[in-house]
Amino acid sequence: MDEFVAIADVPKHDGKKIKLRGWVQRKRDQKELVFIIMRDSTGTVQVACKGLPEAGRATTESSLIIEGKVKKDERAPGGYEIAAEKVEIVGLAETYPIGKDLSEEFLRDMRHLWIRSRKMTSILKINSELLNAVNQFYHEKGYTQFQSPILTTQACEGGSTLFTVKHPKEKVYLSQSWQLHAEAAIFGLDKIYTIAPMFRAEKSRTTRHLAEVWLVEAEAAWMGFDELLQHEEDLILFIVKHILKSCPNELKELGRDTKDLEQLKGPFKRMKYEEAIKLMEKDWGYDLTDKDERELVAKFGKPVFLTNFPRDMKAFYMKPDPKDPKTVLGVDLLIPGVGEAIGGSERIAEMDKLLESLKMFKLKKEDYGWYLDLRKYGSVPHSGYGMGIARLMMWITGMPHIMDVIAFPRTMDRMSP
Repeated sequence: MDEFVAIADVPKHDGKKIKLRGWVQRKRDQKELVFIIMRDSTGTVQVACKGLPEAGRATTESSLIIEGKVKKDERAPGGYEIAAEKVEIVGLAETYPIGKDLSEEFLRDMRHLWIRSRKMTSILKINSELLNAVNQFYHEKGYTQFQSPILTTQACEGGSTLFTVKHPKEKVYLSQSWQLHAEAAIFGLDKIYTIAPMFRAEKSRTTRHLAEVWLVEAEAAWMGFDELLQHEEDLILFIVKHILKSCPNELKELGRDTKDLEQLKGPFKRMKYEEAIKLMEKDWGYDLTDKDERELVAKFGKPVFLTNFPRDMKAFYMKPDPKDPKTVLGVDLLIPGVGEAIGGSERIAEMDKLLESLKMFKLKKEDYGWYLDLRKYGSVPHSGYGMGIARLMMWITGMPHIMDVIAFPRTMDRMSP
């Protein structure tokens, strides 16, 4: 009996002697018995220990190797129990600091320990399956995975949220988005995507902002605006369907009522910015807040595409709508309980229009020399977007704060542990 059994597979060994390894989630001492709830990455199981001194010595979060016989017991969590015959303490834990204090700030300070909790384990497994779904979606669509520089000399989303990096020769920043370099790559690869960290020196201290964010970004040659919206909708539906199928136990562990996810279907609501501000009784140029976005999407009970923002509110590379030049062919996908989860647009493909946009946004032409080259040599219509993984995770898991769905969150106020 040299092989260890995963706790999730314990029911397959009813009546047999097995070997387990894991950690003490909790322990209950009785007169002659010690009951240990043991966990590994796959689940938990109750272990009954009689006449085994090492079981009595084991403390919360001690690592153990246990040998014993599996027996069915409806009273035990999971319906099975291990009658231990041998307990070996591999690592005896000191008094575990996470106890009665479960406040948000304390658990964030203790994230290096809290990450092993059942709650965090479930969240991180769902996150892993979300990324599996992303890769599968793009593979089926014929996209190529492409990596772009993290160090850059250009602002993509606005200079006020740039992190500066010390460099001996020039001014360098941490990338806000792969987009500018992605636009170069589509002329050879047509359709590309990435899963990568991006950095925003966000001054906002809300439930959905981070300084270090992981994005799914995509860029495609020949893609128009309507095709872009349909593509984003297809991605969301694919991810939700995949997670419902692959993570039912994890969603249950989090107490997530999945009825809304199960009933999700297209088409998503499409609404222009002008229509939205009229609904909210606001004036043209009003910048929607997080609260506004959540209230807007709540009216429809499913994701909403918000399009045609005022041109001066969005990035310089977004294409003006030919039918309404004061607006751009840009889109934010708003999701329930969160607000914006995806931002995208059709890009400006013509040199003269891009130069005019740089001037309008008071950007220096010389800072975008290589980017302008892309319009000189065979430019084509193209579109792209970025999706915040953590924001999508908030919706799928039902967690109220973006820091709840990140292993080690980084914000303007927190850089440890």
